[in-house]
Amino acid sequence: MKRNFNPIKIYLFIEIAASTFFPMIFVASSLYQVTVAELTPLQLVLVGTTLEISAFIFEIPTGIVADIYSRKLSVIIGYLLMGAGFLIEGFFPAFAPILLAQVVWGLGYTFTSGASEAWISDEIGEEKANRLFLRATSVGLYASLLGMGLAVLTGGQNTALPIRWGGIGIILIGIILALTMPETGFKPTPREDRDTWGQMVHTFKEGIAAVRARPRLLSVLGIGLFYGLYSEGFDRLWVKHILGSFALPAFFANNQVAFFSALKAVGTVLTIITLPPIEKRLDTSQPQAIGRAMLFVTGAISAGLIGFAFSSLLGLTIGAFLLIMILRQIATPLYTSWVNQKLDSRTRATVLSISSQVDAVGQIAGGPSVGLIAKFASVVAAISTSGLLLTPALFLVGRANAQSRELDKDI
Repeated sequence: MKRNFNPIKIYLFIEIAASTFFPMIFVASSLYQVTVAELTPLQLVLVGTTLEISAFIFEIPTGIVADIYSRKLSVIIGYLLMGAGFLIEGFFPAFAPILLAQVVWGLGYTFTSGASEAWISDEIGEEKANRLFLRATSVGLYASLLGMGLAVLTGGQNTALPIRWGGIGIILIGIILALTMPETGFKPTPREDRDTWGQMVHTFKEGIAAVRARPRLLSVLGIGLFYGLYSEGFDRLWVKHILGSFALPAFFANNQVAFFSALKAVGTVLTIITLPPIEKRLDTSQPQAIGRAMLFVTGAISAGLIGFAFSSLLGLTIGAFLLIMILRQIATPLYTSWVNQKLDSRTRATVLSISSQVDAVGQIAGGPSVGLIAKFASVVAAISTSGLLLTPALFLVGRANAQSRELDKDI
């Protein structure tokens, strides 16, 4: 007899396992690209741009696959591909293989993007799922501490090892989900009605129509665009900035992985302390409540980026980094909940994929521009530009809040 696994527990397992292995990889990957592969600032940004181009190309087709065939299958394929991509990067420390790795794991990411959120929303309902997103983020933060610790243990003498072991762990997530993940709330398109490309086009058009019919959602997606514009430069250059501008504390002189793991661990602990009160007090079923929180978070991230770029003291630079890290962890589930509100189940994964694609467009546009600034000016100028690129999102947050108020009046 087939055992029925609790979808909430499975979703939390995904978050815990992914939050263990991804930080294990990411703590080491930026350092690996700078010190082992010896990529230039422009190459570092181009690595990220390649990842985002892959996400842009594959996001909608894979989201539509999740809406037509199976959310479960989409998520499983995604984790298998992501793990394979990280293994390519971890075993081949050169610019071209690292670019290939971004394509492979970027493709895998698009299979999970939108699909996992749509799957849990169908299994337990939208309102419960929106609450679960914040809870899962909080639980995942604890798991990320384990991942950072594993990075220190495995990467002290070989920076590639956390990437390799993390890639294997991500593949194991896909295998476990194939054996345990239920799918009872989703109704796939009947086989006799499937005209694969025609159905994909139809579903995509329905997703676009759902976005166009809701002005507030258009504003929210615009906010996602500016989050994409700013993030690529910071994500790819912050390690380069610290290594190039400051001498690391003597205690970490022989283990740079330990320094960056400790830095991220402190940020994670602070986020763990910060997130639960927000989770309890913030009503994620109310768009205006999310909007007010996003207004504060967006403004503070922008200011933190500029402070991070121009600080001449390591302590202040670290403080700005920690502030940015905490606020970004808060912003992610808030934004997902904002997009996820009142979506039709038939197009939910597609609309969520559109939101990810909008972010990819921003990163594709912002990444090379910031990379060129780093090449011809400085890394400091590039990161401060990233902070300025986020500021227009403040206007869109205000507009989305105004649209929510108008909608409430009409109701």
